[in-house]
Amino acid sequence: MKPPRRLLWRLFFSYLFIALGALSVAGWHFSRSLERFFEEQLTADLFGRARLIEQEIQPLLDPLLQAEAVDAVCKRLGRHANTRFSVVLPEGKVIGDTWAAPETLDNHAGRPEIAAALASGSGRARRYSSTLRQNVLYAAVAVESEGRRLGVVRAAFPLSHMEAQMAEIRLEFFAVGALVALLALAVTLLISRRYGRKVEELKDGARRLARGELGHRLPIPDSEELGGLAESLNRMAAELEARLQTVVRQRNELEAVLSSMVEGVIAVDPGERILSLNPAAARWFELDAERVRGKTIPEAVRNHAIQQFILRALATPSVLEEDITVYRDGERILNIRSTPLRGAGTEAIGVLIVFSDVTRLRRLEEVRRDFVANVSHEIKTPLTAIQGFVETLQHHGFENPAEASRFLRIIARHADRLKAIVDDLLLLSRIENEGERGELKLEPVRLERLLQSAVQICRTPAQEKGIPITVEADPSLFIAADPVLLEQAVVNLLDNAIKYSDPGKPVAVRCRATGGIVAIEVEDRGIGIERKHLPRLFERFYRADKARSRSQGGTGLGLAIVKHIAQAHGGRVSVESRVGEGSRFRIELPLGRGGEATPAAADQPKRPVM
Repeated sequence: MKPPRRLLWRLFFSYLFIALGALSVAGWHFSRSLERFFEEQLTADLFGRARLIEQEIQPLLDPLLQAEAVDAVCKRLGRHANTRFSVVLPEGKVIGDTWAAPETLDNHAGRPEIAAALASGSGRARRYSSTLRQNVLYAAVAVESEGRRLGVVRAAFPLSHMEAQMAEIRLEFFAVGALVALLALAVTLLISRRYGRKVEELKDGARRLARGELGHRLPIPDSEELGGLAESLNRMAAELEARLQTVVRQRNELEAVLSSMVEGVIAVDPGERILSLNPAAARWFELDAERVRGKTIPEAVRNHAIQQFILRALATPSVLEEDITVYRDGERILNIRSTPLRGAGTEAIGVLIVFSDVTRLRRLEEVRRDFVANVSHEIKTPLTAIQGFVETLQHHGFENPAEASRFLRIIARHADRLKAIVDDLLLLSRIENEGERGELKLEPVRLERLLQSAVQICRTPAQEKGIPITVEADPSLFIAADPVLLEQAVVNLLDNAIKYSDPGKPVAVRCRATGGIVAIEVEDRGIGIERKHLPRLFERFYRADKARSRSQGGTGLGLAIVKHIAQAHGGRVSVESRVGEGSRFRIELPLGRGGEATPAAADQPKRPVM
């Protein structure tokens, strides 16, 4: 490909071509006009000379006396006038000629000027003369007498002299033309350079605008055309700068919104190529947001369910929504929603995929469903029993006082169970509300004393099963807590340990402070809990061994209460257990709530309580 030529040379050669072309055309036209002018003048002069000699020749031709006399007249007058005269009879025979012997000449009947003179009285012609070996101009007039054409007198003059003069004139003209061309060349170069500089300035300014320097403004040339172009470019730059600022602001706002979203967002074109994604989506699928753009979904996201969902979304013009399970830091549930993307018109340009982590929400929904089912079941069982015994008493009355008394005791026991369930539910609600609002009544609590108090509360059932309880705690260890709630949590753990331990198996209660955390542990040597039950053990009404739990009289809310009490204090609860070996429950509370600890917990003596 040829490199583009500069505008300077384009203008220069264009002007030069025009100037030279104009001079050439003008020179050619002037030369032709001058030549025609000279020829017309010479022709008129020849006609005049021919008519003068025609007056002398006419008496010699009417009648023809002798050809020698005619030839003599032609030679005599021709020498004086420096003109070739010829006399031609109507049949074309030459009887007189200034420069040649008549008998040596051809028949001239076919000569154009002769034929024209015989036909119309005069004729003219210009041609090459084989006799003179040069271009000759001919003018012929008819010799008439009483309406008869006696012959033709022809005057001829060589054009060599005129052509020499014309050559000199042309040479002078072209010399002047060359000088004018040089001047035009200089002026053209000056004008071209002047406009070239202005165009270069516009080009440099346009190049800066193309590089993004939209604040740059072009100088305004004094010419109307280039000035209008510069003003148009400046207006375009100002509008582009304003629009670019708007686009950048909108892009930054959009990026800020997308970056702050916890939901993952991916835009996909109809070819499954990723157009854009936000940081949340990049984190979810462990992608590099910059490198992954332009790649297809199967290349970037290695999840078959998500790939199939996006394929369906691209093929469907409506909104799709689906829950998909992924495995990242454990099992997670993603809610995926697709929305069609459309361009300026109505054509589809892809889909927008929004990922939301609904794991906690779905688990809460599951817990809620389980809670409703469990609480309904827990309440329905005693209510059914109460209703059955009440109906029995209504129908049979008190015919058998002993049986009636037994029924009433059963009704009372189930009523107590209902009351315990309601009390535990109310306690859970109070703990949640006070914990969320920060309304717990915190005060310095000596943990050793609190643990001893909880053990005393559980002393009776422990003694009934012969279970010794030991307490390991630093008497100087304090923590800011709600003493009633914290004691309730320890009592619930002790109650569970006693219920699920065989007679005579010991239960240990420990309390120690480590790294700003106070840990309260209740450990038993009971039946233990299967591993599959541990993740849900602290849910409401969840029972690892439903039959044994109900036989022990529990409400199914004890461990849930422990968990919520720990959370209300900013802590957490955990469990370790092996079937047949026992369980260890741990409550961890932050010491930063106002407690102080001294590292003496491990050295304290064990105090068995029966």
